[in-house]
Amino acid sequence: MDEHSPAEDPGPPRKTNLVLGTLLVGFVALAAAFALNLWGRQAPLDAIPLVDPALLDTATNRRSYADLVRAKEDLSDFDCYTCHEKNKAPTLRYDEHQNLLIPTEHSDIVMGHGEHGRNNNCFNCHNETNLKLLQTRDGRALQFDDSPQLCGSCHGPTYDDWEAGAHGRISGFWNRRLGAIKRQDCVNCHNPHAPAFQGRQPAPGPHPLHGPMVKPTAESGH
Repeated sequence: MDEHSPAEDPGPPRKTNLVLGTLLVGFVALAAAFALNLWGRQAPLDAIPLVDPALLDTATNRRSYADLVRAKEDLSDFDCYTCHEKNKAPTLRYDEHQNLLIPTEHSDIVMGHGEHGRNNNCFNCHNETNLKLLQTRDGRALQFDDSPQLCGSCHGPTYDDWEAGAHGRISGFWNRRLGAIKRQDCVNCHNPHAPAFQGRQPAPGPHPLHGPMVKPTAESGH
């Protein structure tokens, strides 16, 4: 043979043919398994319900007096001296069980501050002779828009948590160079006369991306 002539092609090695043949048989088997639905098929997913817009609302449960002042709302309902006499403490009346009798004019107020039932005296928080002021348990007079100080005079640990941001809600900017923060008042979430927080309906959990597999049965004909 001429040393410069091309050598004859010996063809693919026998081992390569065996591997390729095995892969071909495997793919054919997989295709048949999928075609015959041997492993079952995914059940149709339930429709994903729309999220209630209330769950996305960032508004607080209540609007505080300070909010109303800032919004320049009508504050005539807070003018106690439309009905009460100035410089004279209103008379409080109680039933035979020492439960405060709410006057008809204040029938929307439900007294429930504390489970023990002893905090049913209006003047524990309101100034007796100046109804436009609040008063702390140590006798300090406060404006209505400074009510957290009043709450803190009894609820010291919770007030400390509120100041530190661990209790309540803070909105605004973490980076103070971008803007200020706003710490919500206690009464933005708690009704001062019945402060137990009712909570909110939780948002739905995450929707699964894959449903359960349904195995074929004799009745299904698959």
